[in-house]
Amino acid sequence: MSELLASLAALAGFVVGALAVMVVRHNIEGRRVVLTPVDDVAPGALPPGVASVLAVLPSSAVVLDRDDRVLRASSAARAFGLVKGDHLVVAELLAMARRVRRDGEIRENEIEVAGHKFGQDSTCFAVRVAPLGSYGQVLVLAEDQTEHRRVEAVRRDFVANVSHELKTPVGALSLLAETIQDAADDPEAVTRFAGRMQHEAARLTYLVQDLITLSRIQGAEPIPTPGPVPIDDAVHEAIDRCNTTAAAKNISLVTGGVEGLRIWGDDELLVTALRNLIDNAVAYSPEQTRVVVSARAVGPHHESVEISVSDQGIGIPESAQERIFERFFRVDAARSRATGGTGLGLAIVKHVAAAHNGAVTVWSKEGSGSTFTLRLPAFGGTAVAVPRNTPIPLEAAQ
Repeated sequence: MSELLASLAALAGFVVGALAVMVVRHNIEGRRVVLTPVDDVAPGALPPGVASVLAVLPSSAVVLDRDDRVLRASSAARAFGLVKGDHLVVAELLAMARRVRRDGEIRENEIEVAGHKFGQDSTCFAVRVAPLGSYGQVLVLAEDQTEHRRVEAVRRDFVANVSHELKTPVGALSLLAETIQDAADDPEAVTRFAGRMQHEAARLTYLVQDLITLSRIQGAEPIPTPGPVPIDDAVHEAIDRCNTTAAAKNISLVTGGVEGLRIWGDDELLVTALRNLIDNAVAYSPEQTRVVVSARAVGPHHESVEISVSDQGIGIPESAQERIFERFFRVDAARSRATGGTGLGLAIVKHVAAAHNGAVTVWSKEGSGSTFTLRLPAFGGTAVAVPRNTPIPLEAAQ
């Protein structure tokens, strides 16, 4: 149960305990304190102070009377569909409230509530139910745990995927080493298997590098040393790193668009993102085609820069386009492994864009190719092109 829920539980316990003994009223003029027992509160009313406490609680809060009618419900409780009118509509919560009213024991549980609208996902709650006062009133606190559950699921999937991805090249290296040992008297076989070992070692190196890069940028932390980044230089550097792979398939890497544009950020991260996009375009394009990298200024005041990478490849099915930026997601696992992909390239691109307060989008059609577009804030608030040798003061980025 989250720390926030523990704090809420402590607060609820304080309210219940304090109100169960007395309610303090100060008479300022007479300078005397009058103690009012909670039992003197009318059966259909909330104990003094409870409404004020419930109003500041971030979780869903509901107070039931002895007939299971809702005396007070927070806006969150109604928004999640826990309460309708003066009824608590979740049967599991109602059963917990009745058991608490019967024996006076505080109860905790985790429940899942189906969405109250068509197509809405279910919501997970960590629930605490406690008695309130002496007239059978019950306090229900429900903390939304859906996002926490989602993060935990993503973390488990990530660990499982990393384990699998690392196991494959490591296992291949081990097997190849044994094979070389057995074929020590066959120089041709040793040379062939040694080449395979180099390939698997390179694949393992790329995977580790991508994992390090992803772990460095996915924490949503600000870029440590941002500065003006010339788009032309970043594009040319990324293309240089991909030239060998493109030349092996006779694919032309072409640049276009507006020159002299700049963004405010980290040049190495931008080069990494562009290299991943170009590598993907080359890997999924047939031979003797071309990949185009272009830049342009967008927005009413040219406040953003768009960098697009377009290919003439196989395209991406529409059903997969929403998931391609997930870590280790592959549209075609067999083809991806054949091209040497780690499954982390587009996830890195997404996080690089987010680190620059930008975004990445994709357009694709099967058989017609794909276009990935990075949209990033311009340096100095405007992407108006400037001559290459014209310095721009750092103060302009403030």
